[in-house]
Formats: sequence, C-alpha cells, structure tokens
Amino acid sequence: MPVITSIEDLKRMHRARTPKMFYDYAESGSYTEQTFRENTTDFARLKLRQKVAVDMSNRSTASDIVGLPAAMPVALAPVGMTGMQHADGEIHAARAAEKFGLPFCLSTMSICSLEDVAEHTAKPFMFQLYVMKDQDFLATIIERAKKVKCSALVLTLDLQILGQRHKDLKNGLSAPPKLTLPTLLDLATRWRWGMGMLQTRRRFFGNIVGHAKGVGDPSSLMSWTAEQFDEKLDWDKISRIRDLWGGKLILKGVLDPEDARIAADFGADAIIVSNHGGRQLDGALSSIRMLPHIVKAVGHRVEIHMDSGIRSGQDVLKALALGAHSTWIGRAWLHGLGAMGEAGVTKALEIIRKELDISMALCGERDIRDIGPQNVMIPRGFLDEYDIPQPMGASQIAPVAV
Repeated sequence: MPVITSIEDLKRMHRARTPKMFYDYAESGSYTEQTFRENTTDFARLKLRQKVAVDMSNRSTASDIVGLPAAMPVALAPVGMTGMQHADGEIHAARAAEKFGLPFCLSTMSICSLEDVAEHTAKPFMFQLYVMKDQDFLATIIERAKKVKCSALVLTLDLQILGQRHKDLKNGLSAPPKLTLPTLLDLATRWRWGMGMLQTRRRFFGNIVGHAKGVGDPSSLMSWTAEQFDEKLDWDKISRIRDLWGGKLILKGVLDPEDARIAADFGADAIIVSNHGGRQLDGALSSIRMLPHIVKAVGHRVEIHMDSGIRSGQDVLKALALGAHSTWIGRAWLHGLGAMGEAGVTKALEIIRKELDISMALCGERDIRDIGPQNVMIPRGFLDEYDIPQPMGASQIAPVAV
C-alpha cells in the first residue's frame, strides 16, 4: 500500500484503477476547460496568514449545514454515475460520509437508487434533483425522496442544457460501457474494477430505469435523458417544486449576485455558489472569485455554500475566510472512491480534515466558526479584475439604432 498524503495521491490511484471513460468523466470540464482549470488555480492565488504565539489547543472543526451537524463544514456533493467509478459507489460513499459525520447527497443520475442507498445507511442523506420535463416522473422521484426521509432537496439550476464535454463524446461514455474494441482493451487492464462490477446488479441509472415511462433498458434511457432536461425551468417552476417537496431546499449552481438576491428573496435554506465544476459554462469565473461578490450581495439572508475547485483542507479554509458557511466536495471524494472504495472516501475526508485542522491552527484559530477575512491574503485585483454588470432598469437601456 503506497503512503497516501494528499488527494493527488488518490487521484493517481483512481486513474490507474478505473476505465478511462469514467475517469475522464470525473476529471474534465466543458469545451476548452478554462473554468475547470481556474476553479483550482484561483484557489492557489489566495494566501493564508500565519500567526504565532497563540493558544492552539482544544481545536474544533465541528460545524452545521442547513441545521444538520457536521464534523467539518464539508458535504459530499452529488456526482452522476458514481457507481461506474467503483461498484455500488454511491452506497460506499454514503456509508463513509455517515461514519465520518458529514452529509452525503445522492444524484438524480446515480447508479444506485434512492432505495438502495437508504437500505444500506442508517441516517438520512440529501437528494439532488435535475428537473425533467416528465411531470409524473418529477412528482414520483420527489415522493420517493420523501419516503426514504431525505434530509434536504438540492435543486440543480445550472443544467437545463448539457454543456459539451469533449472527452465524453470521444470516449463514447455510457453506463454500462459499450463493449467496443478500445473499451475491451481498456477494461482488460482494470481487472479490479471489472471484478467488482461483475459482483453487483447495479449497473444502470437506478433512479430512472423502471421509474420513468418507456425507460426499461440502457438504450431507451440515453434517448429519454437527452430529451428530458427542462429548458423552461424558472422561478415559478422552482416554487412548485418547493411546494411538492415541503422540506429543506438548497439551490445549487448560483454564480451571479443578482441570482443570489432572487434566491434569498425566494426563501431557500441555502445556495451553493457553483459553476458545476467547470462542466457547464466554460469561460465563467471560478466559484471562489464569485463567492465574495455573492456574500456582499445577500449578506446573512441565506446560508451560502460553495463548491468547484476544492481539493484540500486549505481550500476549505480559504472558502470559509471569503464568506462561505460551508463547502461541498465532488472530485476529492470521487478520487478516493475510485482508488479504494469506501476506505478511499474515508481517506479523502481524513486528508481534508487534517489539512483543515492544522492550517486553522497555524492561522491562529481554534474554532472553525471563527475563520474569516483576517485569515487570508487576497492578491491585488483578484476581486475587481472583472466588472460584475449591474441589472439595468428600463430607463438605463440605450435605444438601438435601426
């Protein structure tokens, strides 16, 4: 067993053990991948402020996320096709999160179903919803989430249209993988992955196959999914979903101060500042750059979370210092899962908590709730390098020459 000291170590193991199409699905962005890259490089530009001769004993990383206790201000973000990274992947990740004391969120596009995960865990988990055109399916899946007692609904707002990810198209991504010659050659070198998949019955999108009309096999699923993302999703539809759900609601994919103000007025329990990990609008600013602007826009009217780009405990600390109440990680725990299953997810969480704890102490803080602007140094121009356009009133709109 190699000595594992960072998420990067788990990432290398993940790449070696998982078929190329599924590793590339996890580790890629849309189009040129500019936003995907800047999500992490912008974190690196922020520096931590070291303090000495302070009492560093009796530290605590304990926090809460929409009122739910958390061992640290980190939740496991929803990731589609997790069960293709490792057999029964969603179950492994949910169990690791539960034992660690962190929230886990299941994706609509998971391989293991809501019922599968509930059967193998003892505590409620969150559920992430993609809004589909099929209203019967939408109502049914919300009811299923309520039946298994999901603790919150995470409504994704930034995937009404699917951003193009070149690697997925070139790899012929599908679940389960189509057995072409290149795929067979790739699978032949990933025997651990293959053995795991042979021992499970969960190889399709468990929340959809058998639950959506006309979807009974992988071929019908792919065509159904391609047509189902609701391009007409607006605040009226979000309001109807809130009424159907009736519980805690988190809005994911907010990247603009004006949208954040609307979400706060709407009464969401939390918003997640996110650009979908750089997988949707390439060329958008990184989440960490937009976070302070959104904090300034809404203040404490809504709980502000952040995802996209977090790969370490220091990244968590920086996000908290810039105003996030909590953070969400996706690729960090996914690399652990692909590397070693449940034990790998646990290892990823241990790495992040240890980095967070030690970095917090060296910044002169003992309680994670005390992290703030005093703990980070921001390079000149980082926050105002780009102008954030303000909404234009009718009187400000210039006439168009015709």
